[in-house]
Formats: sequence, C-alpha cells, structure tokens
Amino acid sequence: MNKSHLLAAALLILMIAKSHFIFGQINSQKFEIGAGISSFIYQGDLTPERLGSSKTMRFGINLYGSRIISPAFSLRTNLAIGGLRGDDAKYKHPEYRQQRSFNFRTPVIELSQLLVWNPLAGNYKDKGFYPYLFGGLGVSFLKIKRDWSKYNAEYFNASGEDVTARLALDTAHALPRVIPVIPVGAGIRYNLSQRLALNLEGSYRMSFTDYLDGFSQAANPARNDHYHTITISAVYRIGKRNTFDCPVVKY
Repeated sequence: MNKSHLLAAALLILMIAKSHFIFGQINSQKFEIGAGISSFIYQGDLTPERLGSSKTMRFGINLYGSRIISPAFSLRTNLAIGGLRGDDAKYKHPEYRQQRSFNFRTPVIELSQLLVWNPLAGNYKDKGFYPYLFGGLGVSFLKIKRDWSKYNAEYFNASGEDVTARLALDTAHALPRVIPVIPVGAGIRYNLSQRLALNLEGSYRMSFTDYLDGFSQAANPARNDHYHTITISAVYRIGKRNTFDCPVVKY
C-alpha cells in the first residue's frame, strides 16, 4: 500500500470517527424518566369477566427510567405500585358465586426490566404519535389476605360438590409472597416536544401461580391467575440534544 492509499484510509477512518462523534453529540439524550397513574385489574378464579374484574379495579402508580439505545429500541426499568382485589359476591350470575363469596386483596409492588420497540423509530423525534410494543421479566411482591367467612357450606354440600373439602386444602396451603411475572404490552406515545411526551399503555402480566387470589382447589385449579394494568404517564427526556448548540436540519 503506497502513501496515497494510507492517507486516503486515514482520512476515511477520521471521517467515520468524526461522524460517530457528532451523531453521539446530537443524539446525546439517552435517558428518560416517567411517572404515571395505573389501574390494576385482577384476572382469575373470583371473576367471570374474561378481561378481568373491572368491578374491583384498584389504582396505583408507575415509575420508570429508560435507556435509549437506538431510534427504535430502549431498555426500561419499571416500578409499579398498586393493589389487586377480587370478590365472588360482586357477581349475581352464576348463582354459586353469591353462595361461595370468596374474596381477597393484596398490595402489589412489581419491579421489571423491559425491552421497548418503537417500530416507527420515533425515540428521538420531537413531535408526533408513535406506537410501541414491550416485553420483559419481573417480580411481584405480595401480601395476600383471603376471606371465606361468608362461604355457604350447606349450599355446596347439598349440591354434592366437594368444595368444602377442597377449601380445606387451600386454607392449609401457604400463600406466595414473591412471584415471577412476564409483562407484555403495547402503547401509544405522543411526543409533545424535545423533552416531554405522554404515554398510554396496557400491560398484561403472565404469572406462574394459581394462588394470587388465595384460592385454587376450591375454585379452578386448571388455570393460573393473572393481572393487567392500564397506565397513562408523562415522560421527560434527559440530556442535551446538541452539545455543539447547532441548529437541527429538518428535511
């Protein structure tokens, strides 16, 4: 390789390095923080509603920090604090729910790590609507309080069902305090400005326990319990957009 080739190669490397440096300076807003209000909806044995127990919905908060890794992807560390509740007696049909009258409540503190995908690559955009999908892993901390004090044993004994015997198995079963969850969901983001955005999202938690509501054998042992949230949040982008203070060229 002669001197002219070496010089050309050196210039090319310098230009590539400079372009990466400038891009990194222009897109130096790598972090976001967010806070929002969430509705927590239980889905399990104590509700006939396919989408969860809207009659016992509880509210909580959602806090998170995100690391933007590209225009399309970011990593989010999420903290959700709220509660779950279910109550057979809220439903008149089928009739047995009024007679069974199982209920529970628990606070929920959930910590999760999520990968967020913005298919329109809008992570650095200043304006506009952008849909996104996310999924990850998490743990939920619980303190379940179950109640069967209004259970009508005579009704079920007369029907020939062995609910009472199965209830005895449930009451002897230790309740979980920490459970793994798999959060998956979708949302839409509206970028108000270079700094601020609003998110509206739904997140479904797949769990690996049938004792989220405190009951299994006396209810439906064939299916696990789950929960989901609907959250509206405000997002603030941290960092300088352009450390050289140069105007942004728009096409």
